[in-house]
Amino acid sequence: MPVIRTEQLTKIFRVVRKEPGLRGSLKALVRPRFENIAAVNQVSFEIDAGEIVGYIGVNGAGKSTTIKMLTGILVPTSGSVQVLGRDPHRQRVANAREIGAVFGQRTQLWWDLPFIESLALVGRIYEVPPARYRQLLKDFEDTLGLSELLHIPIRNMSLGQKMRAELAATLIHEPRVVYLDEPTIGLDLLAKERIRDFIREQNRGRGTTVLLTTHDLGDIEQLCPRVIIIDAGRLIYDGPIATIKERFGRHREITFETSEATTAIELPRDCTRLAAEPHRLTLRFDRTRTTASQIAAAVMEQIEVLDFSLAEPDLASIVRQIYQGGLREVEGNPRS
Repeated sequence: MPVIRTEQLTKIFRVVRKEPGLRGSLKALVRPRFENIAAVNQVSFEIDAGEIVGYIGVNGAGKSTTIKMLTGILVPTSGSVQVLGRDPHRQRVANAREIGAVFGQRTQLWWDLPFIESLALVGRIYEVPPARYRQLLKDFEDTLGLSELLHIPIRNMSLGQKMRAELAATLIHEPRVVYLDEPTIGLDLLAKERIRDFIREQNRGRGTTVLLTTHDLGDIEQLCPRVIIIDAGRLIYDGPIATIKERFGRHREITFETSEATTAIELPRDCTRLAAEPHRLTLRFDRTRTTASQIAAAVMEQIEVLDFSLAEPDLASIVRQIYQGGLREVEGNPRS
């Protein structure tokens, strides 16, 4: 049974349309003209218990608006949303007890209090039994390295330390569903890896359902077997990340290190030269038309190759392709 279900979920904001300049401002004040903007437009999807799903799109696509409706902060204009069988807005208190949310640029902790006091307050708000609170705190100390942070005020923490504290506060009441909005924004590589490991462990160990929105596609690649892509408020893809890579990741790059100059090489069929240095040649090819071994053989017949490497496309480049011209190819392919 799905723990999250939306059907034709829509949120329309009514905003004032203002002409530029002082005259436009006065006109908007006296006789405002309103315009309806659909931030989320008939979005339908289901998420089962224990899934980690990436929810991605460009700025303004409707990701945060969707999360706010799932948490009960916003009321849908039309359509329906259910989380754990509840209407998030009508049953906000019951919904809040079983969800957690991390917003990368906002804190839920008390700015001037030491972290341990903020965490204890959150535990009391959610009525976490003392023995269970102590056990969870010990677990989080081990996995998130919280021991060094317990007595530091939130305002004195670095960005990475704050995020570790936010995750602990979000999960201290063991929510069944967690929404993560940009959880690794601005973090260095080591901090990102630690956060990703923690999210993965909570999902596997506790069965926590995670909906992850992020612009860091490294998070998506490492954590999410499934992605939902939204554009201009509309859902354009819902399915395995492997399918996206298969459909849009047809092109590969192969680089040769050679003992001789590469300028006189005749390119193999179905290849494009990306870069050519005196002893280095990079070619781009479509894997559906030719293979890396065929290209390597054609190059090696002409010149001595010292080494070569094959680069697979990453998710960032694939999503760029989708937004630059591949939208029609994914539209109409929702998750079955």
